[in-house]
Amino acid sequence: MIDSDKNISTKEKILQATLDLIKREGFEGVTIRKIGAATDSNISLVNYYFGSKEKLINESIKILLTDFQETFTVLDDVTISPKERLKLFLMHYVKVIHQYPEVVRKTIALGTTVFSSQYEYGTFMKTMGFNKIQATLKEITHEENPDILMMMTVQLLGAIFLPALMSPIFESGADIKMASIEEQINLLFQRYFHEN
Repeated sequence: MIDSDKNISTKEKILQATLDLIKREGFEGVTIRKIGAATDSNISLVNYYFGSKEKLINESIKILLTDFQETFTVLDDVTISPKERLKLFLMHYVKVIHQYPEVVRKTIALGTTVFSSQYEYGTFMKTMGFNKIQATLKEITHEENPDILMMMTVQLLGAIFLPALMSPIFESGADIKMASIEEQINLLFQRYFHEN
Protein backbone atom coordinates (compact mmCIF):
# COMPACT_ATOMS: atom_id res chain seq x y z
CA MET A 1 0.00 0.00 0.00
CA ILE A 2 1.24 3.47 -0.89
CA ASP A 3 1.60 5.99 1.93
CA SER A 4 -1.10 8.70 1.66
CA ASP A 5 1.39 11.54 2.34
CA LYS A 6 3.50 10.29 -0.55
CA ASN A 7 0.36 10.21 -2.73
CA ILE A 8 -0.42 13.82 -1.89
CA SER A 9 3.11 15.10 -2.48
CA THR A 10 3.49 13.20 -5.76
CA LYS A 11 0.11 14.41 -6.96
CA GLU A 12 0.94 17.99 -5.95
CA LYS A 13 4.30 17.76 -7.76
CA ILE A 14 2.51 16.59 -10.89
CA LEU A 15 -0.02 19.44 -10.65
CA GLN A 16 2.73 22.00 -10.04
CA ALA A 17 4.77 20.66 -12.97
CA THR A 18 1.67 20.93 -15.16
CA LEU A 19 1.13 24.58 -14.18
CA ASP A 20 4.80 25.30 -14.86
CA LEU A 21 4.62 23.59 -18.25
CA ILE A 22 1.45 25.49 -19.20
CA LYS A 23 3.23 28.69 -18.18
CA ARG A 24 6.20 27.92 -20.45
CA GLU A 25 4.61 26.14 -23.40
CA GLY A 26 0.88 26.71 -23.25
CA PHE A 27 -1.85 24.10 -22.97
CA GLU A 28 -0.86 22.55 -26.27
CA GLY A 29 2.65 21.87 -24.91
CA VAL A 30 1.40 19.72 -22.03
CA THR A 31 1.99 16.02 -22.50
CA ILE A 32 1.84 13.22 -19.97
CA ARG A 33 5.37 12.26 -21.02
CA LYS A 34 6.74 15.76 -20.25
CA ILE A 35 4.97 15.85 -16.89
CA GLY A 36 6.33 12.42 -16.02
CA ALA A 37 9.85 13.52 -16.93
CA ALA A 38 9.55 16.77 -14.94
CA THR A 39 8.41 14.94 -11.81
CA ASP A 40 10.50 11.76 -12.18
CA SER A 41 7.23 9.84 -12.42
CA ASN A 42 6.31 7.27 -15.00
CA ILE A 43 3.45 7.84 -17.41
CA SER A 44 1.38 5.16 -15.67
CA LEU A 45 1.56 7.03 -12.37
CA VAL A 46 0.43 10.30 -13.96
CA ASN A 47 -2.44 8.44 -15.65
CA TYR A 48 -3.27 6.70 -12.36
CA TYR A 49 -3.78 10.02 -10.60
CA PHE A 50 -5.53 11.89 -13.41
CA GLY A 51 -6.69 9.47 -16.09
CA SER A 52 -6.15 11.85 -18.99
CA LYS A 53 -4.31 14.96 -20.07
CA GLU A 54 -7.57 16.93 -20.00
CA LYS A 55 -8.27 15.94 -16.39
CA LEU A 56 -4.71 16.81 -15.41
CA ILE A 57 -4.95 20.27 -16.99
CA ASN A 58 -8.38 20.78 -15.43
CA GLU A 59 -7.08 19.91 -11.94
CA SER A 60 -4.10 22.22 -12.42
CA ILE A 61 -6.31 25.13 -13.43
CA LYS A 62 -8.56 24.36 -10.47
CA ILE A 63 -5.64 25.15 -8.12
CA LEU A 64 -5.30 28.59 -9.65
CA LEU A 65 -9.05 29.23 -9.62
CA THR A 66 -9.32 28.05 -6.01
CA ASP A 67 -6.65 30.61 -5.09
CA PHE A 68 -8.78 33.27 -6.81
CA GLN A 69 -11.87 32.14 -4.87
CA GLU A 70 -10.01 32.37 -1.56
CA THR A 71 -9.25 36.04 -2.18
CA PHE A 72 -12.94 36.82 -1.75
CA THR A 73 -12.95 35.86 1.96
CA VAL A 74 -11.51 39.26 2.91
CA LEU A 75 -14.74 40.86 1.65
CA ASP A 76 -16.60 39.08 4.48
CA ASP A 77 -14.50 40.70 7.24
CA VAL A 78 -16.77 43.49 8.48
CA THR A 79 -14.19 44.54 11.08
CA ILE A 80 -12.36 46.23 8.19
CA SER A 81 -13.79 49.32 6.48
CA PRO A 82 -15.42 48.63 3.10
CA LYS A 83 -12.74 50.53 1.15
CA GLU A 84 -9.93 48.68 2.92
CA ARG A 85 -11.70 45.35 2.35
CA LEU A 86 -11.98 46.11 -1.35
CA LYS A 87 -8.33 47.21 -1.55
CA LEU A 88 -7.17 44.06 0.24
CA PHE A 89 -9.30 41.91 -2.03
CA LEU A 90 -7.84 43.52 -5.15
CA MET A 91 -4.28 43.19 -3.80
CA HIS A 92 -4.79 39.50 -3.04
CA TYR A 93 -6.43 38.93 -6.43
CA VAL A 94 -3.45 40.48 -8.21
CA LYS A 95 -1.02 38.39 -6.16
CA VAL A 96 -2.71 35.28 -7.51
CA ILE A 97 -2.41 36.65 -11.05
CA HIS A 98 1.29 37.35 -10.48
CA GLN A 99 1.93 33.77 -9.36
CA TYR A 100 1.07 32.45 -12.82
CA PRO A 101 0.43 35.33 -15.22
CA GLU A 102 1.10 33.18 -18.28
CA VAL A 103 -1.39 30.55 -17.13
CA VAL A 104 -4.02 33.24 -16.54
CA ARG A 105 -3.31 34.80 -19.96
CA LYS A 106 -3.49 31.46 -21.70
CA THR A 107 -6.68 30.49 -19.86
CA ILE A 108 -8.28 33.77 -20.97
CA ALA A 109 -6.98 33.32 -24.52
CA LEU A 110 -8.78 29.98 -24.78
CA GLY A 111 -12.02 31.92 -24.95
CA THR A 112 -14.74 29.40 -25.70
CA THR A 113 -12.65 26.37 -24.75
CA VAL A 114 -13.90 25.91 -21.22
CA PHE A 115 -12.52 23.41 -18.73
CA SER A 116 -14.90 22.25 -16.00
CA SER A 117 -12.80 24.13 -13.43
CA GLN A 118 -13.41 27.36 -15.36
CA TYR A 119 -17.13 26.59 -15.36
CA GLU A 120 -17.02 26.02 -11.59
CA TYR A 121 -15.25 29.35 -11.09
CA GLY A 122 -17.80 31.08 -13.33
CA THR A 123 -20.58 29.58 -11.22
CA PHE A 124 -18.83 30.78 -8.05
CA MET A 125 -18.51 34.28 -9.49
CA LYS A 126 -22.16 34.32 -10.53
CA THR A 127 -23.52 33.01 -7.23
CA MET A 128 -21.10 34.56 -4.72
CA GLY A 129 -18.09 36.47 -6.06
CA PHE A 130 -19.84 39.28 -7.87
CA ASN A 131 -22.35 39.59 -5.02
CA LYS A 132 -19.56 40.09 -2.47
CA ILE A 133 -17.88 42.78 -4.57
CA GLN A 134 -21.18 44.53 -5.28
CA ALA A 135 -22.20 44.45 -1.60
CA THR A 136 -18.90 46.09 -0.69
CA LEU A 137 -19.30 48.69 -3.44
CA LYS A 138 -22.82 49.37 -2.20
CA GLU A 139 -21.43 50.03 1.29
CA ILE A 140 -18.87 52.46 -0.12
CA THR A 141 -21.02 54.30 -2.67
CA HIS A 142 -24.60 53.69 -1.42
CA GLU A 143 -25.47 52.77 -5.01
CA GLU A 144 -28.66 50.68 -5.19
CA ASN A 145 -28.98 49.95 -8.90
CA PRO A 146 -27.73 46.36 -9.51
CA ASP A 147 -26.82 47.14 -13.14
CA ILE A 148 -24.61 50.05 -12.10
CA LEU A 149 -23.05 47.95 -9.32
CA MET A 150 -22.21 45.26 -11.88
CA MET A 151 -20.67 47.84 -14.23
CA MET A 152 -18.62 49.21 -11.34
CA THR A 153 -17.47 45.68 -10.48
CA VAL A 154 -16.36 45.00 -14.04
CA GLN A 155 -14.62 48.38 -14.26
CA LEU A 156 -12.70 47.81 -11.01
CA LEU A 157 -11.65 44.29 -11.95
CA GLY A 158 -10.63 45.43 -15.43
CA ALA A 159 -8.66 48.39 -14.07
CA ILE A 160 -6.57 46.03 -11.95
CA PHE A 161 -6.63 42.84 -14.00
CA LEU A 162 -5.32 44.35 -17.24
CA PRO A 163 -2.24 46.09 -15.76
CA ALA A 164 -1.42 42.97 -13.74
CA LEU A 165 -1.42 40.86 -16.88
CA MET A 166 0.09 43.40 -19.23
CA SER A 167 2.86 44.89 -17.07
CA PRO A 168 5.60 42.57 -18.43
CA ILE A 169 4.63 43.52 -21.98
CA PHE A 170 4.41 47.23 -21.18
CA GLU A 171 7.72 47.24 -19.32
CA SER A 172 9.76 45.16 -21.74
CA GLY A 173 8.10 45.90 -25.09
CA ALA A 174 7.02 49.51 -24.68
CA ASP A 175 9.63 50.48 -22.07
CA ILE A 176 6.92 51.86 -19.78
CA LYS A 177 7.71 51.68 -16.07
CA MET A 178 4.59 50.47 -14.29
CA ALA A 179 3.65 51.71 -10.84
CA SER A 180 3.25 49.07 -8.17
CA ILE A 181 -0.16 47.47 -7.90
CA GLU A 182 -0.66 49.15 -4.53
CA GLU A 183 0.02 52.57 -6.10
CA GLN A 184 -2.34 51.77 -8.96
CA ILE A 185 -5.10 50.69 -6.57
CA ASN A 186 -4.62 53.80 -4.42
CA LEU A 187 -4.85 56.07 -7.48
CA LEU A 188 -7.89 54.16 -8.74
CA PHE A 189 -9.62 54.56 -5.39
CA GLN A 190 -8.74 58.29 -5.19
CA ARG A 191 -10.34 58.83 -8.60
CA TYR A 192 -13.16 56.32 -8.44
CA PHE A 193 -14.35 57.02 -4.89
CA HIS A 194 -13.29 60.68 -4.60
CA GLU A 195 -16.70 61.86 -3.35
CA ASN A 196 -17.01 59.21 -0.63
